[in-house]
Amino acid sequence: MQLAMVDLKGQYQKIQPEIDAAVLDCMRSGVFIGGPVVAAFQKNLEEYLGVKHVVPCANGTDALQIAMMALGLQHSDEVIVPAFTYVATAEVIALLGLKPVLVDVDPGHFNISAAAVEAAIGPKTKAIVPVHLFGQSAAMWEIMQLTDKYNLYIIEDNAQAVGADYIDHAGQRRKTGTIGHFGCTSFFPSKNLGCYGDGGALMTNDDDLAARARQIANHGQSRRYYHDVVGVNSRLDAVQAAILNVKLGRLDAYNANRRVAADQYDAAFSEMDALEIPVRSPYSTHVFHQYTLKIKSDARLGDETDRVAVQKGREQTAARRDQLIARLAAKGVPAMIYYPVPLYRQKAFAADFDPGMKLANTESLCASVFSLPIHTEMNEEIQNYIIDAVRDALSDR
Repeated sequence: MQLAMVDLKGQYQKIQPEIDAAVLDCMRSGVFIGGPVVAAFQKNLEEYLGVKHVVPCANGTDALQIAMMALGLQHSDEVIVPAFTYVATAEVIALLGLKPVLVDVDPGHFNISAAAVEAAIGPKTKAIVPVHLFGQSAAMWEIMQLTDKYNLYIIEDNAQAVGADYIDHAGQRRKTGTIGHFGCTSFFPSKNLGCYGDGGALMTNDDDLAARARQIANHGQSRRYYHDVVGVNSRLDAVQAAILNVKLGRLDAYNANRRVAADQYDAAFSEMDALEIPVRSPYSTHVFHQYTLKIKSDARLGDETDRVAVQKGREQTAARRDQLIARLAAKGVPAMIYYPVPLYRQKAFAADFDPGMKLANTESLCASVFSLPIHTEMNEEIQNYIIDAVRDALSDR
């Protein structure tokens, strides 16, 4: 059996008539940039998220950049981000001449904590980017308390958790991406809400920030040919909006399917001594953009007293994980490593960080995590095959 991490072809086949009709309507209309289809998707997403403003744009990376530009961040301002995340989160900070400040993440739920963030706040800190990694929220209530205390902005990177609910200290639910000053998301095809090309959006409840973001995303103009600020060209096209309109109505069902698959994985893998199943935070629902396991580590998390022994343990853990992935590949089961290299060891950021920088939890996760296929089209046959393949690959040790 040959499998994929995400079955976009199978998903399309189930909704093909609606997708085809929506795309053909766009073609017949002759309106490909902006227009009523994009406006309808914007309104539908605002209603789904319970947020005042959605600003569609070309991709999730642009969304982060536009948010930072709209907030008026200046050269050399510091922005706190997790060290364990996709490069785009820090990339836009560097592109704007800002300084990324990396903090460690929790080894269980993979997200930053308010305590880790507060310890990194300095006189030049202007913003925090919590990343809702793999499908569940960071601890937003505690992080939001830092905004008033230190006069900071919060930009949620919600590219992997669209549709997830954050439950605050009072038991109130809000969709991730609607809590900070800005939320940003991506509609890359493999996302839980994905189009068939590139796309993204910003979310905010602030009228002024929304107006600024729309202006920046449209060459800095509020009316045609009058450019009040330096902006960018970042637009969600009508064909992608039409596809997203079809899929948005199924997002809750898609996320529910992913949770069912995750439950079945949990039941099987919790009995395998070599693996640690994903932690589910009590303050967040999980939409399982990725189902990410850990190989139980030989390294001691947080204990750096014997650096040689710790490093050796991490290397042994990574070797066991890589061997498992190779054995799964031989059985036709893909597995991905998100993310194998901390941001502070990427060549692109060599000038930004101390070459000896090591964050214990990030180092351990880079050596131990791997993700298995999880998507809306999973069935019992596929999942049992994957589970059996993992069990067999582990028993071959």
